[in-house]
Amino acid sequence: MSRATPFHKILIANRSEIAVRIARTARELGYRTVAVYSDIDVDAVHVAACDEAMHIGGTAAQQSYLNIDNLLAAARRSGADAVHPGYGFLAENASFAAACRDAGLVFIGPSPEAIAAMGDKARAKQRMREVGIPCIPGYDGDAQDDAALAAEAQKIGYPLMIKASAGGGGRGIRRVISPGEFSVALKSARSEAQTAFGDSRIILEKIIAAPRHVEIQVFGDRYGRLIHLGERDCSVQRRYQKVVEEAPSPAVNANLRETMGQAALRAAETLHYEGAGTVEFLLDSDQRFYFMEMNTRLQVEHTVTEEITGLDLVELQLRVAAGEPLGIEQKDIHYTGHAIQVRVCSEDPQENFLPQGGRMHAWQPPRGIRVEHALKNGVLIASNYDSMIAKLIAKGRHRDDARRRLILALEDLVALGPPTNQSFLAQCLRHPVFASGAATTSFIDDAIDELTIVPESQRRCAAIIAAVLLASAGERRKTARATADGLLSRHPTRWELELDGALVAATLHSLTPHTTEVRLEGHTQRVTLRSIDADLSRFDIEGHCFDVPYVFTEGELQFRLSGQVHRAHDRSHHSVMREEGSHDGRIHAYMAGRVVAVHAHAGENVSRGQALVTIEAMKIEHTHMAPTDGTLAAVLVETNQQVTLRQVLAEVSTQATA
Repeated sequence: MSRATPFHKILIANRSEIAVRIARTARELGYRTVAVYSDIDVDAVHVAACDEAMHIGGTAAQQSYLNIDNLLAAARRSGADAVHPGYGFLAENASFAAACRDAGLVFIGPSPEAIAAMGDKARAKQRMREVGIPCIPGYDGDAQDDAALAAEAQKIGYPLMIKASAGGGGRGIRRVISPGEFSVALKSARSEAQTAFGDSRIILEKIIAAPRHVEIQVFGDRYGRLIHLGERDCSVQRRYQKVVEEAPSPAVNANLRETMGQAALRAAETLHYEGAGTVEFLLDSDQRFYFMEMNTRLQVEHTVTEEITGLDLVELQLRVAAGEPLGIEQKDIHYTGHAIQVRVCSEDPQENFLPQGGRMHAWQPPRGIRVEHALKNGVLIASNYDSMIAKLIAKGRHRDDARRRLILALEDLVALGPPTNQSFLAQCLRHPVFASGAATTSFIDDAIDELTIVPESQRRCAAIIAAVLLASAGERRKTARATADGLLSRHPTRWELELDGALVAATLHSLTPHTTEVRLEGHTQRVTLRSIDADLSRFDIEGHCFDVPYVFTEGELQFRLSGQVHRAHDRSHHSVMREEGSHDGRIHAYMAGRVVAVHAHAGENVSRGQALVTIEAMKIEHTHMAPTDGTLAAVLVETNQQVTLRQVLAEVSTQATA
């Protein structure tokens, strides 16, 4: 018997690339869409991607998308009769799903009861054990006092994991190697869990040595039909955040796929599950798998499953939510080729992956592959949200085919603005461990030095290009000419530039209107600037020709070379550069964000490395330390204050106090 719940207009309770992606499929199926936005997102791409847009909040941008009352009011005002939660924010919030149902809105996702059952990680593991699904050994009981948890940790044995019971997305997780670390890690995990999920309860898990992270995509309808769509391998992670995802997994054969698939279906069956869900497992070196959690929503990495199955998972979500039967049986699922996805994030790998906000001055996605994004030239990347700004997905006939195509796409990507992990991702894909299909969850930690190094030959080439472009820019401003002819001085000229934070000196001597001799670090090379326009230059360095996209903004030159973005400033008139290790006692914010803690007060004596101020940016906390021993002369911020990049947070005086 049909139990239809038809709807016509969908409010997308999310932002950025996932909102754009949902709107695209919804439009193809004939649905109207409504975007929501905070003050900071008024000009965002996802707003323009929908038929209508509703304002849902003010300056506390992160909280705007978490305000259930405002979202329901937006649905009422717009006439929407369905809500798609996307992922993140309220996507796995049982109270939100229930509120939508109570308001007469179709919630495009599982029932509130299913969300609640899997949202509590302790109860979820207990439920899985009841139906015979293996779980990681650990503790998920009700006793939550420090002494009881320390005793349970001793029983489990070290090393172990502390995890937020209500957690997800890598929040509230701490790795503990020895008993001496347990108390501090427990306090930190509880604090983050309370902030992120409003629930400080935790569970303990034994660490599985060098596992694979393998998840199974499941789908159910309200008539009891359940299918799985195979596995995704999400082992390449950093700080428990996924970085690279692929389907199928290079570690899973047909028999294991069927066994894990059936376990995932049993998990979904216990919930009478409806919609899209993902059952996540750890796979050890002996191909034994253990249940970790079930995500009751669409996943960031759903794209790779779509690529190898040919299915549109958002379309399936909409059809199931409207009361249609799945219309697909397990025997209908076939896998073709291989797909790999990388998450492009606004963060600086050279500075310990610090999240960064700011304007995207030049954005040009690569051709020939799938790119999910909500970017355009000039768009603001806000520090209030997650650092992921785009996803690149390549499909190939086989794994190495997809891998090569994705490396090429990353090298072709133009993303000039805040720093990104573009080059780091390409290095991950090139690395022989990943190329061989052997990467585990420890891959990035084990290979981090190899993955973040910039070859010296590229640094030298980048310095040459930066010197020529900076010199050319100066001459162009004088002559207002838009060609390469006669841009550089005919006399040898010394230039000092700061390239990626390091001071470089170069001497330029124009030999012809097009060709310049550049002397750098004792080496002389002949450089021909073949062409230059507003955003693209073409260089010939000793017979090696290549295109260099670039932008000038606020006195900074940014350009892409071999997939790596470099930043340069003209320092020719800066006679004194600060010596390494020197300081003026000021502590500057090294990202924009919100102050979540001030650890010391003015007048206190502090030690070098002591925590002074903690800032949260893009879901990650960053603690700023005292640069030297001394007295804390001033604290210039307070808790919950929004700060900008390089804003002075505090000042430490090194003068002796009486």
